[in-house]
Amino acid sequence: MDIGYILAEEKIKTSIDKGELDDLPGKGRPLPEDDLAGVSEDLRTSYRMMKNAGILPEEMKIKKEMVTLEELMNQTRDEKLQEEYKEKLTEKHLHYQSLMDKRRLSSSPAYPKYRGKIQKRFGIRY
Repeated sequence: MDIGYILAEEKIKTSIDKGELDDLPGKGRPLPEDDLAGVSEDLRTSYRMMKNAGILPEEMKIKKEMVTLEELMNQTRDEKLQEEYKEKLTEKHLHYQSLMDKRRLSSSPAYPKYRGKIQKRFGIRY
């Protein structure tokens, strides 16, 4: 074990003994469900690190761009602009599908569960 881990454990034990952790909010209640509970353990850690660093996976960036294009398409009255947005949206959709095929996420047991949640969160309708 490294020294940082040992020091942290000692500090936690001391705080518990002194009763400093007795009045924490949420004490006695279950922890909230992990957003990544259905993702495999090897991916979960890397996704959590990316999330904490404010970095999105490429497929999420594309999904956000798709939502933006849909909003722009719905807000403009210019038919030429609507057509441009529609073409870009189609390109993004194809790029997203190719990413999913390359990563074989659709074969993951967690993918169907999270696909709907992602689409709902970003307001994507197909």
